[in-house]
Amino acid sequence: MLEERTKPFKLVKYFTFTSLILIFLGILILAGLNNHWARMMQLKKSEDYAKLLVANLNHQVYMKFYLPLSITRHRVIRLSEEKYYKRMDMIVRSTLHSFNVEKVNIYAKNNTIIYSYDQKLIGVNNAGGKGYLSALSGASTSKLIQRGNFFQLLFGFPKNAKLITFAPLRTEEPLPTLTRQVFGVFEIVQDISEDFKTIFRFQILAIITITLIMGALFLALFFVVKRGEAIIENRARERLRLKEQLTRAQHLSSLGEMVAGVSHEIRNPLGIIRSSAALLKKKMNHFDPSSTIPDIILEESDRLNNIITDFLNFAKPKMPNLAPCRVEEVLDRNITFLASQIEKQGYIIKKHYDNNLPKIMADSAMLYQAFLNILINSMQAMPGGGEIHIQLASRDDLTTITFEDEGESIPEDVMEKIWEPFFTTKEKGTGLGLGIVKNIVETHNGSIRIDNKPTHGACVIIELPVHH
Repeated sequence: MLEERTKPFKLVKYFTFTSLILIFLGILILAGLNNHWARMMQLKKSEDYAKLLVANLNHQVYMKFYLPLSITRHRVIRLSEEKYYKRMDMIVRSTLHSFNVEKVNIYAKNNTIIYSYDQKLIGVNNAGGKGYLSALSGASTSKLIQRGNFFQLLFGFPKNAKLITFAPLRTEEPLPTLTRQVFGVFEIVQDISEDFKTIFRFQILAIITITLIMGALFLALFFVVKRGEAIIENRARERLRLKEQLTRAQHLSSLGEMVAGVSHEIRNPLGIIRSSAALLKKKMNHFDPSSTIPDIILEESDRLNNIITDFLNFAKPKMPNLAPCRVEEVLDRNITFLASQIEKQGYIIKKHYDNNLPKIMADSAMLYQAFLNILINSMQAMPGGGEIHIQLASRDDLTTITFEDEGESIPEDVMEKIWEPFFTTKEKGTGLGLGIVKNIVETHNGSIRIDNKPTHGACVIIELPVHH
């Protein structure tokens, strides 16, 4: 029943946690897509950057190298000659010295490298590939080359990432636009590995931040849900307990009405039987003094009367008449009452009372009955005699009374039913003794529990408030 009451909240809890996890996974996916988009934007930015560099370099090379030399010289300009190479190298490097360019190659129209940062490449044929052919036709193209292991390439932080751009080398003013022509090809190589790694580091930082925020949110939600679950379970448990108490009270009320009627009908003839037995005993003393029949009738009448009294005490517990009383005095009266039985059957009562025990507001007669039932149960658990320890202590506005015996431990199956009415393991008994004790303790706003001792024997612990 408790599980059914908390089931809707558990569904909400699972839905909340599942939603949180799905949101977190969605954020991770979005972070991955964002990383991809950022890389594409960086690549586009690098391509545009390369086109601007090429346009600037084209202008500088044409205006400072080809145009002046073509006007003053009437022979073929060969970059393999040191003076021309140095002039070209000075123009290229001065133009690109502050830009992130790793390598520059200039191709002639026959796909031969005529200038390079690396002089060893000068004179190499057919090194341009498709990029060279596209640039020769007037179109600029870029190609990304990435190197690294599988995970580096998968997550977007390659060990090396180079953007290779091919662009045409054109004639410029003062020539008319229509007469301008491509007379070479630029190849510019940019190392953009650090740009990609920076994007990746930023994404990792974002994911870590998101993870920490989601983790903190998850923990906060977890504690809130656990707190809410505990509150709901406690409320459900309390409702269940109150419902059980109401059902039990209704049952006892019905039982009380039935017992009251039945006991009234039984006690009248029982009183007649008992008085008749007493008269019979007087008459039998004159004729047959050895006869025990009247004694048996009287004894069984008393036993039946005690059973009826137990029924009435359990089914219709009376409200306590509260007054200041000392628990130790009530216990001493119990021990005095049982003194002859204790001495005869070999029981030893050991008392451990704290000093300066306060008076409590209670009905001393009802406490006397409760303690008496517990002591009798302890004695019945040790038919051959033994020690019974009684401890009395007071703290935090509570008085605690503990009874310990040396009998057999209570089996688990019996412990579960020990408070049920009419349940007993004794051959003779109504099974109402502990029920009466519990009723008395609860009418005093106290609590009672029974535990097994670590070795053997049982321990009954009663807690009573000092003030109601």
